[in-house]
Amino acid sequence: MNDSTSYVQRFLLDELDIRGAIVQLDDVWQALLENRDYPAVVRDLLGEMCAVACVIGGNLKQPGRLTIQLQGHGPVSLLVVDIAETLNLRGYAKASADVAGKLGITDLVGDGQLLLSLDMPELRQPYQSYVPIEGNTIGEVFEHYLTQSEQQPAALHTACSGTKSACLFLQKLPDADRKDPDGWDRITRLASTLQAEELLELGPEDILTRLFHQETVRLFDAREVTHDWPLDWDKVHGMLRTLGRAELEAVIAEHGEILIHDDLSNHEYRLTADDLAAVFAEEAENPAADPAEPRILH
Repeated sequence: MNDSTSYVQRFLLDELDIRGAIVQLDDVWQALLENRDYPAVVRDLLGEMCAVACVIGGNLKQPGRLTIQLQGHGPVSLLVVDIAETLNLRGYAKASADVAGKLGITDLVGDGQLLLSLDMPELRQPYQSYVPIEGNTIGEVFEHYLTQSEQQPAALHTACSGTKSACLFLQKLPDADRKDPDGWDRITRLASTLQAEELLELGPEDILTRLFHQETVRLFDAREVTHDWPLDWDKVHGMLRTLGRAELEAVIAEHGEILIHDDLSNHEYRLTADDLAAVFAEEAENPAADPAEPRILH
């Protein structure tokens, strides 16, 4: 395994035809939390979803970007995670202050839906899949989604803290029953004994030895997960030009500056009147610009 502290470690239980992965996010998870003040229950939901997204995103074989959104009508109205085929990850949660004493998807997110959107260069528009939220934990929600979408049983165990997020994924492959009719039940029972603290603190080899020491386990090369989303001023300038100079000058007249926050990449952009003048001077020289995702706070 490489020296990264955030990675996806895939494995195969050769004699049982069961595949799996362990995701551990350390430095990437801490970067995602920087300057965000989530309540612990909201933080943990987002962290667990980030770990699961790494399992799903790791299956992308071609350049593309997978966006996963969990939307509902509870105090946590949105969880969104975005991951590229290179395992470059970002995400955020939108929540009200009313989360005290609430636990689980049912209390925090309420009724809603899971949306997966896959954007690839060869697609004219992103492929989208909507499914209802079924389950009261992140693991249960995605177990149901993966089992239904891939027509093979899956098991997920997740854990999160303020410094680490992790996931254990298992999936039964088509020949599993032929190789060992009791194999899937045995492996999932063993996996259910894994404690959250062990998933967060032990390395993949220790976890697999602890759970499956009587099985033949084949490890593949670990893949690094990153959080590399630098400031993108060109994108912001393009978005500003679509709004029009008069509207933006009114914002500066009222607030003294323009403040833009890119929730997903976790960046703030501030522009003064001189900065705004330079943006539109640049437009005169280069009129082509694309709109962007960030939102103007003021």
